[in-house]
Amino acid sequence: MIEVRALTMRYGRTVAVDDLTFTVKPGLVTGFLGPNGAGKSTTMRAVLGLESPAAGEALVGGRAYVSLRRPLRTMGALLDAGAVHGGRSARAHLAWLARSNGIGADRVAAVLEQVGLAGVADRRIGGFSLGMKQRLGIAAALLGDPAVLMLDEPLNGLDPEGIRWLRHLLRTLAGEGRTVLLSSHLMNELALTADHVLIIGRGRLIADTSMDALAGCFQGDVLVRTPDPGRLTSVLRGHGAKVTDGDDGALSVRDLAAAEIGALALAAGIALAELSPRGASLEEAFMRLTGDSTEYRTAQEAAR
Repeated sequence: MIEVRALTMRYGRTVAVDDLTFTVKPGLVTGFLGPNGAGKSTTMRAVLGLESPAAGEALVGGRAYVSLRRPLRTMGALLDAGAVHGGRSARAHLAWLARSNGIGADRVAAVLEQVGLAGVADRRIGGFSLGMKQRLGIAAALLGDPAVLMLDEPLNGLDPEGIRWLRHLLRTLAGEGRTVLLSSHLMNELALTADHVLIIGRGRLIADTSMDALAGCFQGDVLVRTPDPGRLTSVLRGHGAKVTDGDDGALSVRDLAAAEIGALALAAGIALAELSPRGASLEEAFMRLTGDSTEYRTAQEAAR
């Protein structure tokens, strides 16, 4: 597991992480979310021992990461895909990492194949696209066949096929009983990948829950299709509903349950073609939970 206990990180007078406590458990893909400046990357750096906490601790498998003799065999991490020597080849980059942790050359070949870089293994990294560098960073994280994986924004730069590949890989690793922590701003993709979610804002924990429970905490809307949308909108608004028009002609209705909408339509003699309750999306839940923790807001956003 990854255990963060009462972690506090300060930079001068700025508190980047404030008494943060959570546990990332094996067998799950855990999403790590928060607005810009929330403290996600700082927390990950603390887990790796790259930052010294003002208080608290961060442990991997019950130990400080820096105390591990061969850390890549316990936890693989990707924080910055661009932090590589552009003059080295992909194979050479992985080879020195492997040698530093007592890992054989056969494992280097295996992870290059696993991430789809075997065909460009001897090319210089400086000529790689961002997506290729992301794959190389993931290969480095997988190098020691670790029980724990921690990735910061690994989806950036990946094409749709790459995103789908990574989603399958992470779910497979979690299915093998490994611990997977994934930070990303791509909410739709995270919703398809993560089983559990941690949300922080201004360095503090806001939510630590399953994806299903998070969506269930917030009322979604009801999708309604009717040949008479104008009249139905008037009826529903007259009973306190919030109704918005969709691009495809459907109505999105809030503050009334599907059964209530159906009853009102029946009483008004309005036919319905579809009446589908929808739970709140991960993006909606995230925005509601972190609205007061956003560091940079436009005037339009502040007025909402």
